[in-house]
Amino acid sequence: MQKNKLKQLWAAGKPAMNGWCSIGNPLTAEIMAAQGYDSVTIDIQHGALDYGDALPMFQAMRSSGATLMARVPWLDPGYIMKMLDAGAMGIICPMINNRTEAEEFVSYMRYPPLGQRSFGPTRAAVAMPGYGVAANGEVLALAMIETAEGMENLDEIAATPGLDGIYVGPADLTLGTQKGRLPPGFDRQEPEMIALIKQITEACKANGIAACLHCGSTDYAAQAIGWGYNLTTVGGDTRLLAGAAGASVAVWRELNGRDGDTDGDEGMY
Repeated sequence: MQKNKLKQLWAAGKPAMNGWCSIGNPLTAEIMAAQGYDSVTIDIQHGALDYGDALPMFQAMRSSGATLMARVPWLDPGYIMKMLDAGAMGIICPMINNRTEAEEFVSYMRYPPLGQRSFGPTRAAVAMPGYGVAANGEVLALAMIETAEGMENLDEIAATPGLDGIYVGPADLTLGTQKGRLPPGFDRQEPEMIALIKQITEACKANGIAACLHCGSTDYAAQAIGWGYNLTTVGGDTRLLAGAAGASVAVWRELNGRDGDTDGDEGMY
């Protein structure tokens, strides 16, 4: 049974960097996974893709050696189990608000007697020889806390047996706790948001689970590692593509006297 690289890194006291795929395409997924990320997550919740896209993306990323994970759309046993069967070694589940929901999530992740996962690892059994009940000890259950209710129940969620970590999405955490007082976004600088982000990592540390944070920049990710986060995601395929393309266009326009000119070239053809 394949070992989970993230678990090995964390056991050695090392932080991990996670890649993020929102484009439903095996080639872009393969490109992302080839860059040296410790793990890569396919975003089925907000990404432009579904299960039919995710499966070949997992296949394309197999040789990278990264731990492959998926963010599912919701606390849905069918979707969670199907992504595990496809070969996901970790599941990020959004909008976990209390201990009951955390316990449900954990139960969907593992085979009996530790959970209620149904057996049928279609691709996982082929891609990972020896896959079976041994997967119980390798797959990662990462709950997202994104609401005021979730923060109120943070300690009991973090203490849920079988939960491996908490994944923080700063945009929804801001929306859920600040009630419109602050706009959503990454890399929060507001004292009240930094306090919440640090509170989560302290709860994780107290319960011996991983703290994971979605970031917009490598500088902020490094800061988060200093706060005690074990895994940081920096941007993702869509943001990286847009950023690189935008920067290239800006340099070309500056060098060719077209700086600030964004109008189309009517009549060129």
